[in-house]
Amino acid sequence: MHIVIAGNIGSGKTTLTRMLAHHYGWEPRMESVVNNPYLSDYYQDMKRWALNLEVFFLKERFRDILAIEQSKKTIIQDRSIFEGVYIFAANNHDMGNMSDRDFDTYMGLFKSMMMVINQPDLLIYLRATVDHLVDNVHKRGRGYEQNMRLDYLSNLNERYDKFVNSYKGTKLVIDVNNIDFVRSRQDFADIVDKINDKLGIRPSTLF
Repeated sequence: MHIVIAGNIGSGKTTLTRMLAHHYGWEPRMESVVNNPYLSDYYQDMKRWALNLEVFFLKERFRDILAIEQSKKTIIQDRSIFEGVYIFAANNHDMGNMSDRDFDTYMGLFKSMMMVINQPDLLIYLRATVDHLVDNVHKRGRGYEQNMRLDYLSNLNERYDKFVNSYKGTKLVIDVNNIDFVRSRQDFADIVDKINDKLGIRPSTLF
């Protein structure tokens, strides 16, 4: 089984991925952020490094998908390949950070990958306001994220909402603005209950 945690930068994807992996005994598959050799350069010069950044992420996510589909374990993944393409790469293109030629090449590569990619069994989207995202970004203190523009996060949020609204697979939308699933056991339990319902899992089988 393949579960995906989707959401904008600072929405809490990584934290929830780890918590759910521990709770259910699932295997976490984390996004390659720290090891991306282009990320810091990208935030300094987006037009120069956007294509490099997006191709690296696409390569990593495609490799992860192939490994997930071969695994007999239940995998919970921090961000999907679809988000990388339809939200982040598309946003870079529309912002002028990727030329039409580069974006067409990128999309051609993705469409070839789609021939062997299946949708996850469940996509969990963490919806958050820009203020909430900014607060979380500042709290975690990654240097290359501190100068991130508000309109960049806002554009991504709009794309996420459109992507999730049009997504045809099984999905669960969680508004994280007024909950604290890290410190509140009840908030985390509420999320688990919703996941159980989507996946048809009886709570008594988890403990």
